[in-house]
Amino acid sequence: MLEFEKMYREQGYKAICGVDEAGRGPLAGPVFAAAVILPENMIIEGVTDSKKLSEKKREQLFDEIKEKALAFCVASASVEEIERMNILQADMLAMKRAVEGLQMKADFAMIDGNKTPVLEIPATAIVKGDSKSESIAAASILAKVSRDRLMKELAVRYPEYGFEKHKGYGTKAHTEAILKYGPCEIHRMSFLKKILAGVEYGGKSKK
Repeated sequence: MLEFEKMYREQGYKAICGVDEAGRGPLAGPVFAAAVILPENMIIEGVTDSKKLSEKKREQLFDEIKEKALAFCVASASVEEIERMNILQADMLAMKRAVEGLQMKADFAMIDGNKTPVLEIPATAIVKGDSKSESIAAASILAKVSRDRLMKELAVRYPEYGFEKHKGYGTKAHTEAILKYGPCEIHRMSFLKKILAGVEYGGKSKK
């Protein structure tokens, strides 16, 4: 999990940050991203792709990563920004904000996926980086836990949708709630076109 970190350190970079996002696919809520700079050669036991971890384990690692990291930042792009610029660009914006918000300036960024945001520092995209890089995996956990916590808070405001369970993803229960109650202000309307096509709220057909 330190192969990429070591490779870029050998090229002369010192403050290497891993960057990942959470919430690109859901029907509701903002997209989150995190950037993490870990001490050289640090392995935090249990850190891997956040999707492979239980919620309890992610919560445990969340605090440990923040405690041991040299720097970290969690950022987001709003539903309004997702709708205005599309999810890919909003995703890039959240990652850019995370990198620029680090308490110490990074000199190189490793980005999970196949695209990089426009940054003032050199960056590389690493496909499935959250399972290949300790720094990216740590970022994936911070982003995922931060977003899940927000969706639980929003579930209190919008209890009919069950955000505390599915975190905004397009589960059967979530889809049924949208059809019954209609979308709320944190839904991504551009993501709901197929669900709402030809249907009135309450589940009745418009035809």
